[in-house]
Amino acid sequence: MSAEYTPAAENDRIRVALLGASGKMGRRAVEAVTAAEDMELVAELTSTDPLERVLEAGATHVVDLTVPDASPDNVAFAVEHGLHTVVGTSGWVQQRRERLQAQLAQHPQVGVLIAPNFSVGSVLASAFAAKASRFFESVEVVELHHPAKLDAPSGTAVRTAEMIAASRAEAGVAPSPDATERDPDGARGAEVDGVRVHAVRLRGLEAHQEVLMGGPGEQLTVRHDAFDRGAYMPGVLLGLRRVAAHPGLTYGLDGYLDLD
Repeated sequence: MSAEYTPAAENDRIRVALLGASGKMGRRAVEAVTAAEDMELVAELTSTDPLERVLEAGATHVVDLTVPDASPDNVAFAVEHGLHTVVGTSGWVQQRRERLQAQLAQHPQVGVLIAPNFSVGSVLASAFAAKASRFFESVEVVELHHPAKLDAPSGTAVRTAEMIAASRAEAGVAPSPDATERDPDGARGAEVDGVRVHAVRLRGLEAHQEVLMGGPGEQLTVRHDAFDRGAYMPGVLLGLRRVAAHPGLTYGLDGYLDLD
């Protein structure tokens, strides 16, 4: 689970091309990769730069921190050219992941990590909640973000709900009880694999998530708070260091954390 590493020789460094370098996450990733002793940032691309710059720079790894409309083409380009790729862009629904898996089957040596959240703390919180949810009658997810966030529910919340649903199905737990018959305005929130997910957009927030679990006479809340984008950088670096050792598609940073 540790992100520790042995400093690499100059010619063994991970050569990183960063797509979306001018964005808020991109700028922080530029700083993190530049400071990493075992990495070399060889290209910083914005939306106006041709992807061929990645090849010209001699990159071995790509980080995609762009936008949902551009990300699939970016990743397809990287895979086609044998580049290991770490993706932090949202919008990777199951259909998109299936298309990527079909492409990866033609390039079995390439690894791709799609991480709905790079915060190690957030990933652990979701994993813990999924494990705990099988012991409670009811479970719902509340995600809270700044009002500039483009998607709802968040990718992290969707991933958390999917993990909870899988855990409860494996344990044979019945769906959460809910007697609601009328909800014309969607007050009960979205439904992801049978798990209710609620999205809050509020000035002053950054990125927060609560998983609420309830049973007779008790309630358990698993909450994670990220106050700054710096919380995501250890996960980005961990992904870059491990993606080559995990050929094919890994969905979720938990796939690299040995969480059983």
